[in-house]
Amino acid sequence: MKIKIYFLILVFSSFLAFQAEAAKKIDIKARTGILVDFHSGKVLYEKDADYEIYPASMTKIMTAIVIFDLLKKEEISLDEKFVISEKAWRMSQSGYSSMFIMLNDEVTVENLLRGVIVVSGNDACVALAEGISGSEEEFSLLMNEKAIEIGMTNTNFSNSSGIPDPENYSTVRDISLMSHYLIKNYPNYYKYFAETEFTWDRTGGEPITQGNRNPLLYKKVGADGIKTGYLSVEKYSLASSIFKNNRRLIAVASGFETKNSRSKQSTKLLLWGLMNFDTVEIYKKNQILSSLDVWLGKKNKVDVYIKEELYITIPKRKKKNISAYIEYTGPIEAPIKKDQKLGTLYLYYQDELIETHNVYSSEEVKKVNLFSRVLKAFNFLVWGDV
Repeated sequence: MKIKIYFLILVFSSFLAFQAEAAKKIDIKARTGILVDFHSGKVLYEKDADYEIYPASMTKIMTAIVIFDLLKKEEISLDEKFVISEKAWRMSQSGYSSMFIMLNDEVTVENLLRGVIVVSGNDACVALAEGISGSEEEFSLLMNEKAIEIGMTNTNFSNSSGIPDPENYSTVRDISLMSHYLIKNYPNYYKYFAETEFTWDRTGGEPITQGNRNPLLYKKVGADGIKTGYLSVEKYSLASSIFKNNRRLIAVASGFETKNSRSKQSTKLLLWGLMNFDTVEIYKKNQILSSLDVWLGKKNKVDVYIKEELYITIPKRKKKNISAYIEYTGPIEAPIKKDQKLGTLYLYYQDELIETHNVYSSEEVKKVNLFSRVLKAFNFLVWGDV
């Protein structure tokens, strides 16, 4: 049985078609890149998105995620202090990006996080990794476990900072998934990525103030993260995100020839996404979607919902109707449990299937007593009335 659902939403064409068309309208001067709508998850642009790269300091996004997970579980706290080892201290002396921590100093998790996120400190990465797992090698196991959980299928982390290592690799598609996970699951901690400077009031020396290396934060276009990268073999890279008019886009690209190109091309890609597409929420999480027929229940209908928010990304100024159906075997015989899967929601553009979602009961429906069941059965046989 099918029930047609009407959404007050309009779209231009199928997502496969508009992605192909959109890709023809813009290109960026990078080796590989991707642009994704945060809410709908739709890829608006991609260029060799599965090409293997060395993620450089974009690796630090995963380092932060592992720390945020531990903070959420209350296994560590922001004011907990880690002792700085010689290995971590030497990262401050070797010409890498650093927050300039001191040997044997005790530094809070929060300061180390800001050292990682804002000033891209490799020394802070090592200090966090050692404070959590005892060694950077052990910490990288946590990073890889998390990558698998997120769905990063072409990634391996061998260190916490992204310093050169052939075993530390990823793709822009995987990095976009990682960035999405961070922003969605840790919006409060994600605010660190928007800080334009960090002052480290170090022990035994004058305070050091450094600016955020993400150039898009200074452009006033709505960018609020997330992480730059550079390796001589990979050139310049950037994972970036923009939030404007309740829309969020995530762009990741690598292989820019210069810092200036990285800044201009990333801005170009993000603004192109904002100007050419809209993202519309057509279903709020856990709201009532429709009502389905019930057989032999104390109620004749059961309200149903889907567990996910539902967004559609549409090209601007070119709109047509989409259709939606709930398919289920019905009428559904009682008893029905709350949150029981009852059917499937299908979203179409014309004859093309766009998405499917499971449909669940929003309530419990008990079976009627024996007398009522006999009466309903009689009515059905005589009148066809269920």
